Amino acid sequence: MKLEIILASFKSDLRSFGRSRATLFWTLLFPVMLILIFGAIFSGVADSEYDLTVRDFDNSEMSEQLLEIFNETGLINIKIVTFSEDTDILDYIKNEDLSRLLVIPEGYEQIIFQSSFSDATTNLSFYYDQSEQTTNQVVQSVISNIIQSMNMNMSGGKNIIIIDNIETISGEFSFVDFFIPGMIGFTIMQTCIYGSLERNTKLRKDGILRKLLTTPITRTEWILSKMLFQLFLSFISAFLIIFIGIVVYGLNVHINILMILLVVGTSFLFTGMGMLIGRFVKDEESAGMAGGVITFPMMFLAGTFFPLEQMPEILQTVAYILPLYYINEGFRDAMVYLKTGDAIFYTTIVLIFAVVFFIAGLFFTKWDED
Repeated sequence: MKLEIILASFKSDLRSFGRSRATLFWTLLFPVMLILIFGAIFSGVADSEYDLTVRDFDNSEMSEQLLEIFNETGLINIKIVTFSEDTDILDYIKNEDLSRLLVIPEGYEQIIFQSSFSDATTNLSFYYDQSEQTTNQVVQSVISNIIQSMNMNMSGGKNIIIIDNIETISGEFSFVDFFIPGMIGFTIMQTCIYGSLERNTKLRKDGILRKLLTTPITRTEWILSKMLFQLFLSFISAFLIIFIGIVVYGLNVHINILMILLVVGTSFLFTGMGMLIGRFVKDEESAGMAGGVITFPMMFLAGTFFPLEQMPEILQTVAYILPLYYINEGFRDAMVYLKTGDAIFYTTIVLIFAVVFFIAGLFFTKWDED
């Protein structure tokens, strides 16, 4: 065994490694990206605050003390609202787009005073959006522990203060209901961006794009045909994911016009984005790296796998500029939660993004320069 031969082979592999942009990306840059993204997401989880909207009909010293206890936990940020007692609370929650509302009834303080010589109880109403399962479980747990501790201190454990948990959306939802729509958006993004990048860079490298100038097909027709093919793949992916969700997890999903429009808009959006990125990628090896730079941060920051409220506020702000955020929320509201108004809003945003990236892809794909 000759050491010089081993060293020569090692140096050859090292030179090849240094020349390969894709290998450098997946070996060095990609792990760094994951560390930075997940570190930023989860570094502030322990310090997260959850908004809790409160309507205090009692306006007493005891009710103010209760709210102070909530604030002192460092987990709950109290927001006081006012509305009359004859207000339909569920309509109010829907109109104000609230995730959580705690209602303290009139007479709260008086009943607590009476409890020392009677069996009087007072009921606090906690309204919550069960589609936000993870975050609302945290808030419910905090409220429950505080109330339990107060009951213990006041009466040795007798339930003086009782929490009524009221769901604001009809139906039962689980993490799968949150996860599956996000997977549809994520899968279409991956399929369309990588499909466009790899195809365009290969066609450019082989000189086929330049040869298309000699054919009757126009640039617009060619781009549209590629987008329609990606749309076909997008529908296959979407319905396959839905089928698995129904068969394996019992997903209760609704196929409607908004869901169809979202699939179309998402496909055109990311196909256009892939063509736009592909205009600046010179070879197939770099295509995977360029696609990863775009898709991986968006995948983790746009609420695909967990609610935005679990992330630090600065990352929540970043999510609002990412197309995938509106896609994920649109699919959930259209297919599962049936929040028609919100679904229309998100679908409109996605379609605007789709038009912008389609036009950009059309403008930057130039055969005569390839």
